[in-house]
Amino acid sequence: MRDYARLQTAILLRRLAYQLNRTARDGDADSIHDLRVAIRRLSRCLRVFAAFFPGDSWKKVRHQLAELMEAAGRVRDRDIALQLLAEAGISARAAIATRLAGERRKTSRELLLEIRRWKGRSFSRKWRSRLELSA
Repeated sequence: MRDYARLQTAILLRRLAYQLNRTARDGDADSIHDLRVAIRRLSRCLRVFAAFFPGDSWKKVRHQLAELMEAAGRVRDRDIALQLLAEAGISARAAIATRLAGERRKTSRELLLEIRRWKGRSFSRKWRSRLELSA
């Protein structure tokens, strides 16, 4: 079971790295949604299989994932709000839509900066070591 848990965690960690790169490249609503899904799945995997990781190593990783999820959530919230406004027939030039679009650009820039910090810290390599995952 330990091998299975670590293999699944490694797969989800690779998926997270892929989604981070995709979001940094595209930054669109779909990539941000997929990034949040990747974060959520890895976080749940760490919680469910916690007994198979050394000590409390998984807790720090989950905490860092929560911070990234929050940053991605701020962008995603604006994406959803803009979509709802469009579905309601409200023009993209309406005051509320332009304000939300401005907020979306700002939160998107903040998310991209956060992603660059993550990539610069070699998070994947460090987490593999911390969680004792195979390469």
